[in-house]
Amino acid sequence: MTILRFIDHLREFAAERDVVLCDVWGVVHNGVMSFPEACSALKTFRDRGGTVIFITNAPRPADSVRRQLRRFGVPDDAYDGIASSGDLTRSYVAEHPAKAIFWLGPERDSAIHEGLDPVFAPIERADYIICTGPFDDETETAEDYRALMMQARERKLPLICANPDIVVQSGDRLLYCAGAIAELYRELGGEVVFYGKPHRPIYERAMALARERRGDDTPLNRVLAIGDSVRTDLMGAHAFGIDLVFLTRGIHSGEFAGVDQLDPASVKELFGRPPRALMRELRW
Repeated sequence: MTILRFIDHLREFAAERDVVLCDVWGVVHNGVMSFPEACSALKTFRDRGGTVIFITNAPRPADSVRRQLRRFGVPDDAYDGIASSGDLTRSYVAEHPAKAIFWLGPERDSAIHEGLDPVFAPIERADYIICTGPFDDETETAEDYRALMMQARERKLPLICANPDIVVQSGDRLLYCAGAIAELYRELGGEVVFYGKPHRPIYERAMALARERRGDDTPLNRVLAIGDSVRTDLMGAHAFGIDLVFLTRGIHSGEFAGVDQLDPASVKELFGRPPRALMRELRW
């Protein structure tokens, strides 16, 4: 295994890529404000003929994600489209119109149900669970839901996870996501259906959006993913067959503090199968 080195600029790969599938949280914003250099880098890639699709585990439809991006200061011209786990979850709900839902998540994720006319029910009468996150991600962890998940397991309820992330960066904090609850439920023996990275459907959705934009399919060796999570971004890119540039400023920042080069043993410990390259933060 060769030594995995840091690079400083996206332009080192830009000439050999036509499509970028870019993570959102931790890459273009931190849950509070945008990263201007990252947004500028993506805009420059687009100005040179590239296509940027945001690929996000946000448990909300693309329109809702777009509104949030604008609030954080991410400009519309930084990207061409959004593939969200929320949209994929909505498809599941639409395909099961007669089933009652127990919704586990904060009120801010209510857009995931807009226009679907869902039937909500308490856990005792629900047919399945939609999990978009803890009710209060400021204070709660997955362990706060152990008793509820045991109750759901006894009823053999499927849990549809609308955000496979375990944690997400918000400012200088890490908040627990739906993925943490889903993994607990799976450990307890419950059935879980994941929508979002690292699972294939969201990558297929992203590539379909790129095809709509470009007018033709893009070979996978002309596609580059960018992300900051080993579990979702790196594993998802490998499984789909595309290269990934891994950003070290995100949720794994503590493991990369003061590091500018990794030896083979460290690469294997941190990544297993390594990414294409490392960058501290996204810049042109």
